[in-house]
Amino acid sequence: MPHSEADAQRSGRRGGLRKPKRNRGAKAGPRYSVGLPAGIATQVERYAETVDASMSKAIVALVRLGLESQENRKREFFRRLKENLAKDDPKEQDRMVDEFRTLILGH
Repeated sequence: MPHSEADAQRSGRRGGLRKPKRNRGAKAGPRYSVGLPAGIATQVERYAETVDASMSKAIVALVRLGLESQENRKREFFRRLKENLAKDDPKEQDRMVDEFRTLILGH
């Protein structure tokens, strides 16, 4: 029994076509809301415009770059620590301890 156009409109479909469904199997990951101080928000906006990205994508990129930078600084520190421990210079060892403290505690 054929459906009339009125039946199709009542059921929300036109010509029997359905809207394509999104891939529901893919997960984007957890979502977070963050508040940024005005100065940082302005910098992020400028960065987003520079790279032609949304604010969310710009924040993700900047966080990723910051985390990578932190890991690189740790690797570089431990490389230098290994070199300097072999020298057995007390002043250099004290300087490295201070640098390590700054790296870990952020002071």
